[in-house]
Amino acid sequence: MPNPKRKTSKTRRDKRRTHYKAVAKQFAIDPITGESHLPHRAHWHEGKLYYKGNVVMEKEVA
Repeated sequence: MPNPKRKTSKTRRDKRRTHYKAVAKQFAIDPITGESHLPHRAHWHEGKLYYKGNVVMEKEVA
């Protein structure tokens, strides 16, 4: 297996790694409940499952 002839400098190594960074997720606000959630995903609020501002399912209490 080939190996490098010279040690990679810290500057060169760090230049290559600058492209990787954490990105904050974008949140959407539900118009009915005002709850923040990930876009294009259903979310629970007060025992009800909402998607696109509509109630999709209600949690049954046994």
